[in-house]
Amino acid sequence: RAQLQGANLLAAQLQGADLSVAELQGANLWTAQLQGADLLVAQLQGADLRETQLQGTNLWGAQLQGTNLWGAQLQGAKFSSAQLEYLELTEVQRASIIVADRPDW
Repeated sequence: RAQLQGANLLAAQLQGADLSVAELQGANLWTAQLQGADLLVAQLQGADLRETQLQGTNLWGAQLQGTNLWGAQLQGAKFSSAQLEYLELTEVQRASIIVADRPDW
């Protein structure tokens, strides 16, 4: 389990990374590349995910309260059971949210 609370991961290259159960509260992930990453049950409360690439990311059960997703790319991201209160979703493509959590059946 990664302990990265408040870490500065600005523009980090984390495509496909296993960050399941990671502690990322308040982390700066602005413009990070997280395509296909596994953030299963990750703690992301208050994290800065502005303009982050989250296509195909697994956010199942993630704690996203107060997270800033301004301009994030969410196509194909999975949000099942995620905590989504108080998200900043300005400039997020509405269509990407609608299709983001389709069951695989």
